[in-house]
Amino acid sequence: WLKCRFTVVQQVPLPLTTHSHRPLPVLPMAFSAGATTQKRAAGLRRPRSLNAMATLLVAAVVLTAAQWLLSPRSPKEISFAGGLRAVGGLRSAVDGAARRRGCTAREAVGLFYATQTGNTETAAGVIAEQAGVEATDVGDIGVEDLAGYDGLIVGCPTWNTDADEYRSGTAWDDLLDEVKGADLAGKPVAVFGCGDSQGYGDNFCDGIEELHETFAAAGAKMVGYVDAGGYQHQASKSVRGDKFLGLPLDEDNENDMTEERVASWVAQIKGEGMPL
Repeated sequence: WLKCRFTVVQQVPLPLTTHSHRPLPVLPMAFSAGATTQKRAAGLRRPRSLNAMATLLVAAVVLTAAQWLLSPRSPKEISFAGGLRAVGGLRSAVDGAARRRGCTAREAVGLFYATQTGNTETAAGVIAEQAGVEATDVGDIGVEDLAGYDGLIVGCPTWNTDADEYRSGTAWDDLLDEVKGADLAGKPVAVFGCGDSQGYGDNFCDGIEELHETFAAAGAKMVGYVDAGGYQHQASKSVRGDKFLGLPLDEDNENDMTEERVASWVAQIKGEGMPL
């Protein structure tokens, strides 16, 4: 991290005399670490203590920086969610550790998904690009991490068709009951889901409703409802009145419409209070 340059000053007696036979004065000669002169000078070595001092200096700088970043007394608000480009699991671990130390995220939105065939992961990637956030597999975090975000975007597929519960067949099924007991009061949450409107038109994106009800039970402010008229399904548990309780996406039959649907939806949830 630091490049240190040291100068070693050593008095070298010169056994030369003048014409008057008086010894010449001892002259100080400077040798710079790493210079050609030092390499040629016999017997000169950089003291080991200097290496130790350099090591201690680097360690002190690192320790001081870490203490400042993680100090609960620091008045700064530090956002890890938007600034680190890392693997989802590592980033979530850093975020969680920072919040436990007293650091707070500002305008941070978490995007979490689970997938069976890869369609929901693909959809999450499109949303992440449009919203300017990073998509993370929900299996890489704990429920306690959700409370640290100012807003949440969550998504799942519908795998167990026509089921009353645990419809996604993913890691979400193991977290639903725990999420219901979390304190997400007033936090904006938007749900998206993937389905097959042709092959499973009677249960299109049923998983959206289950995630919606789970987060609503935790006190979240649910946003992002979408007009059901633009889809070719027959029925869905996720429709209430004339709207879906989130954004349905059909990567099997209508993937050419995904980007347009996502762009419109991201603009909508921003207008409804999602801090993007």
